[in-house]
Amino acid sequence: MEINLNCDLGEKSIHYDGKNDNYLLEIINSANIACGYHAGNIEIIDSTIKQSKKNQVSIGAHPGFNDPKNFGRKRINLSENELYNLIIKQLEIIDKIANENKYPITHVKPHGALNNMACENIDISMIIGNAIKDFNKDLIYVVLPLNEMEKAAKKLDLKFACEIFADRNYEDNGQLVSRNKNYASINDPIEASNNILEMINTSTIKTYSGKKINCNIDTVCIHGDGEEALTIAIELKKKLIENNINMVCLDKLKKFN
Repeated sequence: MEINLNCDLGEKSIHYDGKNDNYLLEIINSANIACGYHAGNIEIIDSTIKQSKKNQVSIGAHPGFNDPKNFGRKRINLSENELYNLIIKQLEIIDKIANENKYPITHVKPHGALNNMACENIDISMIIGNAIKDFNKDLIYVVLPLNEMEKAAKKLDLKFACEIFADRNYEDNGQLVSRNKNYASINDPIEASNNILEMINTSTIKTYSGKKINCNIDTVCIHGDGEEALTIAIELKKKLIENNINMVCLDKLKKFN
């Protein structure tokens, strides 16, 4: 059995100091790098790519709303053209820096509120998917399973990877618990790791109520700015190794080769 372990990185900002990024890059397989809109900047993108290359961690774009004040976690309604250009411009930023480092991006994962809106709205998911396809049809679209993102990826015949979260709880409809609720996050490394191991072994999402929902699982995310991101990553990697689950870069998953 194999799995990809990914992390949202390069998000140094007024909200997060980026202190764990380099440590996480020694543990994970793939990095989703902020493109300077919700967090980060050119220098941070460049240094994150360099560290990723050093650790042989595959890299991807993590585009979000141009709203650093709210860390890209506030919903913003954009026109189809505005949304398309929002994605394209961020892909151009990170792709240029990646190519300068001779370490190309492999995937795209929307951030925060943009990701949540795409889960619910097929039109938004399709616009993001079309932007990815027009920019580089070989990029992997990282989606949450069982919602409009997965449907859009299939409709567009894009490579896609289904993602679950180690540090978040799920509602009974398979969607993430809103961050406004006090049980949205999981901060206990043991609980997080046991949940993920169970979900991988059963190919299900385990909800906060205990319900299990069948789904495809390709990659597991840890939010880099999370309170216990590093301890969760360490414990999760340990559990995966103990259970003979092979950890690979996203683009090296068998489904893409």
